[in-house]
Amino acid sequence: MIPPKPKSRQGKGSVWRFIRDFRRDILSAQSERLYRAWMAEFRGPFIHSFTCNDPTLIDMILRRRPLDFPKSPRMAAGLEPLLGNSSFISNGATWKHQRRIIDLAFEGGRTRESFPAMWDAAEAAVARLEAVADGNEIDIEPHTAHVAADVIFRSLFSIPIEDQTASQVFDAFREHQDAQPMVNLGGLLALPQWARMHNKRALSSARKIRDLIRDLVSQRSAQIDAGEAPSDLATKLMTTADPVTKKRFSDKEMIDEVATFFLAGHETSASALAWSLYLLAEFPEWQDKLAAEAEQHLAPEFGCMKDLLVARAVFREALRLYPPVAMTVRECKHAETLRDRKASPGAQVVLSPWHLHRHERLWERPDHFDPGRWETANGRKCQREAYIPFSMGGRACPGAGFAMIEGPLILASIVARYRIEPPSEPPVPVMRLTLRGKNGIHLRLRKR
Repeated sequence: MIPPKPKSRQGKGSVWRFIRDFRRDILSAQSERLYRAWMAEFRGPFIHSFTCNDPTLIDMILRRRPLDFPKSPRMAAGLEPLLGNSSFISNGATWKHQRRIIDLAFEGGRTRESFPAMWDAAEAAVARLEAVADGNEIDIEPHTAHVAADVIFRSLFSIPIEDQTASQVFDAFREHQDAQPMVNLGGLLALPQWARMHNKRALSSARKIRDLIRDLVSQRSAQIDAGEAPSDLATKLMTTADPVTKKRFSDKEMIDEVATFFLAGHETSASALAWSLYLLAEFPEWQDKLAAEAEQHLAPEFGCMKDLLVARAVFREALRLYPPVAMTVRECKHAETLRDRKASPGAQVVLSPWHLHRHERLWERPDHFDPGRWETANGRKCQREAYIPFSMGGRACPGAGFAMIEGPLILASIVARYRIEPPSEPPVPVMRLTLRGKNGIHLRLRKR
């Protein structure tokens, strides 16, 4: 079988029809031709944009000349109430300062130091799932969101999700996603400010999240001053100085970054884990391979990760088919020529991992689930040139190495204990804050 994907728009159609469809579902509003095109130009009432699938263009935008293609301020405006001016949306000197501190804090990926937190979160998730492992259909997304949030809190602040403040932040993030599911719309359509007003629920939930994070940061600051802070990621971020300016993160900057880590690390991991488990349900031969691997190698030691090769390949393939950040937007800082097309300063450049990862002129059998592809010549070439679940270049996700330990470990832990069976109806991918199931991602679990 071919895993589900939205039915794309056929033909050109009118601009207003595109905007109407876009508001309903960003992915299905896109043209079917994007799965073959190297680039597509679009002009609308407020927009001049270029969707780029050409690996040479993507390399130029993300790796060779990233400062000439900054993050779109229109996209940033949708996230500002929650993330402030964090490294996820900032540009220029501010971003460089933030990223120097973050890169030092994540030096070596911090995966070995964070592994015990990941292990404990995975074990807690396996225990929670026992209550629903009765063969009845469940929505797995809330469960993957729970474990991903647990990993973030244990790694950042050395507290489990059951901690009162952590639990409140988790609940507030779910409320924020419900309140503002189309945060990417304004950026992708380049709508003017008057058309991109935040609704009251989204503003309220963002304030609540930031207030709760402010309490955590304040508590940690006091622990650092008293010499009693645990050696976790929050402490590392708060005590690391920018090697150029010698400045540390202020409390406000730290709140911005913690909100970003939670959004980027929790939302994206939850999405990737849910789609991974669904794919394993639909492809039991790979599930059996992973279960056998987990039985032989899974252990509460960081060294076990080098042997979880099937788990890693499955997770990587899920990130290809269902990239959590399905589209993102850059902006032309200067006049550019993109594949012989003229782009003025301010033109939008859309990068779509969703289409790039399924591009028919790049990947063999692009719509098929095949974790074995990473051992083929085509898979290795595409991984280098056409695979950007964590972006690439200077703005690549600093937690990519972290995620590639967390995801396979949690998958192996769950599959070692439970058999996963497919739902009665396949999920429908939709683009919200991250790529989720339109009505959830449903599965059946049974104890092995």
